[in-house]
Amino acid sequence: MSYRKTLKLICGFAGGSAVLVFAAAAADSRGYFGEQRGEPAGCRWTRFTVLQAAQPAWTPASHTPAPTGHSWDFNWDKRDPSALSNGKKKETATEDPSSEQDNGKPKATRNILLIRHSQYNLSGNSDKERILTPLGREQAELTGKRLAALGLKYDVLIHSSMARATETAHIISKHLPGVELLSCDLLREGAPIEPVPPVTHWKPDAVYHEDGARIEAAFRRYIHRADPKQKEDSYEIIVCHANVIRYFVCRALQFPPEGWLRMGLNNGSITWLTIRPSGRVALRTLGDAGFMPPDKLTRT
Repeated sequence: MSYRKTLKLICGFAGGSAVLVFAAAAADSRGYFGEQRGEPAGCRWTRFTVLQAAQPAWTPASHTPAPTGHSWDFNWDKRDPSALSNGKKKETATEDPSSEQDNGKPKATRNILLIRHSQYNLSGNSDKERILTPLGREQAELTGKRLAALGLKYDVLIHSSMARATETAHIISKHLPGVELLSCDLLREGAPIEPVPPVTHWKPDAVYHEDGARIEAAFRRYIHRADPKQKEDSYEIIVCHANVIRYFVCRALQFPPEGWLRMGLNNGSITWLTIRPSGRVALRTLGDAGFMPPDKLTRT
């Protein structure tokens, strides 16, 4: 067996003992396996036998990850048609329950593009003073151009009422003429829930209690499947804040919401959630900022 073939075998047995593999190669080169010494076949230590011995025992149980959470809750937004029809009084005795449920089923997909505000003045004493920096305004222009380049038919642009999000939204809106612009206080920055693992520099319980209820209310208002009356897929832009976006993502994907602080988002980045009529949710992008030059990237 040539040295080159031995190396190929080494590469092919990932996770095995490299020491034993090299030892097998060395022994083979000196004829120690006995394959050329006339021993009976049952007494031979072959190359394959040594390589096999170097591998850990494989079983499906040891290589298949076990589910650690609950199954997907299809009624997570309380809009599952089958749940809505349960217990509903029928108008007539001849009414077909299946047709009634079909008429109440969502048929469109909602696409929600969550934009983190651009870089802002951290030294401002009040929200009004925490306006975008010159770089932040450049970032907002780049985000607006990116959204326009996607060629999507946007239905609405909603933004947090905080200064940095409002300014970011107005700059983006210049690149999306005709898209309705709305402000919402529920989308303001805050501490949604105490993060796990905990951090020592974070907020007291009272802040989580107040901010968490507001941000959860924002989630319930904006993140849900389409109304049955909606006929076409929609594309909605929400300009808000990193904590709000990270919490929305955890809740929408049914991940533990206390894990929101484990993710990071660049300023002006795009996070794209897709909500199917069935209630399934997909994360198409998380914090996409690849459309910005490296020297324009910040995370303040």
